Amino acid sequence: MFRLVLSAVMAILALNVARVSQAADSPLPGNHPLNEKQAGDLLVSQLRCAACHAGIQSDPVFEKLAPDLSEVGTRLSHDYIQRFIESPAEVHHGTTMPNVLASKSAEQKKEIAEALTHFLIAQNHAETKPEPSQAGSLDQGKKLFHTVGCVACHGPREVPIQEADEEEEDYDDEEFLDRPKFAPIAVSLDHVPAKYDVDSLGAFLFQPLLVRPSGRMPDMKLTREEADSLARYLTGQSPPERRSIDPEPALVAKGKQYFTQLNCAACHATPGMTPAPKVVSLQDADWTRGCLSDLPGPSPHYELAAAQAAAIAASFREASQKESDKDRLAKTLTAFKCIACHRRDEYGGVHDDYNSFFETTEKNLGDDGRIPPPLTGVEAKLRPLTLKKVLFDGESVRPYMLTRMPQYGSNNLRHLPDLLQRLHAAEAPEFALAPADDEPELSNDEQKERRAAARVLLGDKGLNCVACHNFNGIPAQLNKGIDLLTMPERLNKEWFHRFLRNPGAFRARTIMPTAWPNGVAAYKDILDGNTDDQINAIWDYLSLGTSAQIPPGIQEVNTPLAVGDQARVYRGRSRVAGFRGIAVGLPEQLNYAFNAETGTLSAIWSGEFVRVNWSGQGAGDFNPAANPITLAQDVSFVQLDDQDAPWPLLPVMTKEAPVNPDPLYPKNHGYQFQGYYLNDASIPTFMYRLGSVKIEDSSVAIAEQDAKRLQRKITFDSPEPQTIWFRALTGEINKASAGTYRSGKLRLSLPQTDVQLRPQTGDKEKQELLLRLSLPQGKSAIELNYELLHE
Repeated sequence: MFRLVLSAVMAILALNVARVSQAADSPLPGNHPLNEKQAGDLLVSQLRCAACHAGIQSDPVFEKLAPDLSEVGTRLSHDYIQRFIESPAEVHHGTTMPNVLASKSAEQKKEIAEALTHFLIAQNHAETKPEPSQAGSLDQGKKLFHTVGCVACHGPREVPIQEADEEEEDYDDEEFLDRPKFAPIAVSLDHVPAKYDVDSLGAFLFQPLLVRPSGRMPDMKLTREEADSLARYLTGQSPPERRSIDPEPALVAKGKQYFTQLNCAACHATPGMTPAPKVVSLQDADWTRGCLSDLPGPSPHYELAAAQAAAIAASFREASQKESDKDRLAKTLTAFKCIACHRRDEYGGVHDDYNSFFETTEKNLGDDGRIPPPLTGVEAKLRPLTLKKVLFDGESVRPYMLTRMPQYGSNNLRHLPDLLQRLHAAEAPEFALAPADDEPELSNDEQKERRAAARVLLGDKGLNCVACHNFNGIPAQLNKGIDLLTMPERLNKEWFHRFLRNPGAFRARTIMPTAWPNGVAAYKDILDGNTDDQINAIWDYLSLGTSAQIPPGIQEVNTPLAVGDQARVYRGRSRVAGFRGIAVGLPEQLNYAFNAETGTLSAIWSGEFVRVNWSGQGAGDFNPAANPITLAQDVSFVQLDDQDAPWPLLPVMTKEAPVNPDPLYPKNHGYQFQGYYLNDASIPTFMYRLGSVKIEDSSVAIAEQDAKRLQRKITFDSPEPQTIWFRALTGEINKASAGTYRSGKLRLSLPQTDVQLRPQTGDKEKQELLLRLSLPQGKSAIELNYELLHE
């Protein structure tokens, strides 16, 4: 007969399938990549089967130590301890503490649980209870629970409130929508009010690793006030009354006997108590009996789903294979629930139901500012010392991200930095630099030239990186993203190179712009337009640290931007150009805005360029300095089924309907933005796609006597003949002459092509002007002229 074992409370596994709708074929919660045997191996280690059974090779990385019971009487409600021992699953939904008394009668359960409770309370050595809480509030605790990361493993306890002005806040990233559905991790906390009081729960949350050294409940870097506030919220306004028990010597002695008989010491290290000898191996066990039996018997009874029991059986039944570093990393990320917040390759990531609870103080940063960064390639991204600082010292460079990086304890993750470095070494050839690190040493003049070039690139006359990134502690004008000077300290140079060339390849729908699309520099007059030289110059400049001269523009606030003798480009959020707006100012004092999210010319105005609100959040980062003529911001090019098909409109959210019904609207209609490049006059050419059609879009100003017009040339490159539609104009439209249409103060001249003027989709009182474009194989182009009228 198997000896009984008292297992630890393993909240992190969340195995109660009655409370979590877990897929039948998933032994563990979350979007993990483990097969059945790997999941079973992890469960065997987590459940500490080796504590009682012989023949099991213990893995110290994944083996979970039981909670420290030495002061349990000062931390937990005495009533709760007794009721929990008597019937663990009934008292704590989701616990994996087995029912060691399952085969006993109700009277026997009560008797044994009472004696064990007296014995455990008698083990207290502290003369006082945890220090009483002096601060904290329930409201603060509610906010902390739903922002610092508790939701990732415990699920929300409140309904999120989304304001109408959050329509631009992308909760629709492909990394969340394009993966298979999976059940969220939802460890129940219903038992907490009966288990703790405010003081004891606050003390535990402040230093959880003292009681649970295996780190499955991590340290969330709470201040004592924050821990007390969270405790007040979790215990509620009216916690149940608690009855204190004074240990009775007779019951203490009897409890000690039961503690020995039940072999509780196999999991709970207790002074003066030794574990019993291990029992038979499980290699050829009958899985219909014993711990995994559906029916309670003399063995401990675990509340396991069928898939979990099958995975444990597979762990013993199937021969063990040599574990690769990749598999070991996957097991680590699954065991410590890193996958609840971080994505790695095709697994992990924030669950859709929890997405809106990941918040930021810098909304302009989009998902980059609120969703923990992906771990795909993190071994190539971060320097070894940085990895250790993040894992063990709690280093953070994203103060705007409200979700916190948990601390699991150096003893639990000490293997992870070396593991990641081995993976990086195996993949290092993919990150080789061009040119190599051993490039010729530069002269002083060459170094000065490169530093000056990098300063221009980082400043507001170049790529304007300082608009979105802090620099040497000076807040950025717009988004206040990661401080640029931290990058050489944190990042590997090879990764930095690759990321700047193609940010979207590292994080889907990042707002980080592509300054070197397809490896081509946008600023060809800087360092001869050599992409490698420009990026190397930026790296070397930032490596100067605090001695690096501040780039131009970083200290300007709330200022107008002027246009000189060359065109000027400014990127940011705007009411006239959406979340990813691009403003272009031309020397002829004719300006326009392009919505890169949908690929459309969205505003035109004459006169001064733009005014920038550096400190603003939400829409309004830039606005035209003169009254603009605004155009529709829906996608401009689509493939309609026929000429009567409605034009697909950009979803609009309101306070009454705050959820985006089509979060991947541009992508769903074939649109994809691919960056832009500048000519010698700094005029941008925007590059985007409609399905298989490559499109280049550029506009210049033409001044003729007293009139100005914006001449727009759109070039197509199609792999085969096909028809696409272009919506050129919307509103109250009148035909002025053949190929010329007027709407308000705008006159538009079109090429000779198939034109259709019809009632506007969504507003039948107005019209929309559509062009049917029959594209040949290869390249073709159209030209449009926009003239601003003054009468």
